Amino acid sequence: MRKHIVDFMGYLRNERNVSPHTERSYLSDLKQFADFLGEITLTGVDHLTLRGFIGHLMKHRIKKSSVARKLSAIRSFFRYLNRKGVITGNPARLVATPRREKRLPAVLTADDAQRLMNARGKETDDDRSRRDRAVLETLYSTGIRSAELIGINRDDINHDDRLVRIRGKGRKERIVPIGRTALGAIDAYLGQKKEGAENPAVFTGRAGNRLTARTVQRILENRRNKLGLAQKASPHTLRHSFATHLLESGADLRAIQELLGHASLSTTQRYAHVNLDSLMETYDKAHPKARRK
Repeated sequence: MRKHIVDFMGYLRNERNVSPHTERSYLSDLKQFADFLGEITLTGVDHLTLRGFIGHLMKHRIKKSSVARKLSAIRSFFRYLNRKGVITGNPARLVATPRREKRLPAVLTADDAQRLMNARGKETDDDRSRRDRAVLETLYSTGIRSAELIGINRDDINHDDRLVRIRGKGRKERIVPIGRTALGAIDAYLGQKKEGAENPAVFTGRAGNRLTARTVQRILENRRNKLGLAQKASPHTLRHSFATHLLESGADLRAIQELLGHASLSTTQRYAHVNLDSLMETYDKAHPKARRK
């Protein structure tokens, strides 16, 4: 089974163009499943085996969202094996996905997002400080994922029209607008960059390689800690904040779907729930019949 897992990882990387994070998650989930199977061969796996695996996970109090992700990885793996003729059928299709806990995305307030963008490090004139500011400005201005930010090349940015080409999941490309402030931060960073002018990548580390997702996360954590923000923040928090602030300002949900690169509107609709909470809070504060004595 482990040989087939290695082949499957190559397929995900080379043909599906999944992000490194997704690849690591799939590999971890499939290795865990292989350990659970023990001496059971792939042809011996049926839907009862998979239900046993889910029961094993639930017994160890694994979150339903994590169980659903693991089952999704297994389902994709068996679909791949079926196409390759290694097995017949896909036993994972007969197993229902556990209902996930409904969890609203964490968002920053507009004021906290602005403070995060405007905060300065101790050294404001070095490449690293300018790069970090450009990273945060770009994430919040475009709502793109961390992996999408890392993949931006210099020629992807259209300064005249204030647009940037983004390579999303499954090699899907989309064009998104980018604000003047973010463009200014990128220009300030690239204009003063001492090394790697010939490098096509926009955001790089000291060695000239593209940033990693972990480095982007660390940039945000350092800035948040300096400000003392109570709200935990990740690159995805800026993505959630981008969508929520657009919606609160009257943007159309379909337009937000296109900007975020969501394949389904249902994925984008969760931001409507966040906005509804904000509306209810405003209602409770403003309406005379809603005020508590």
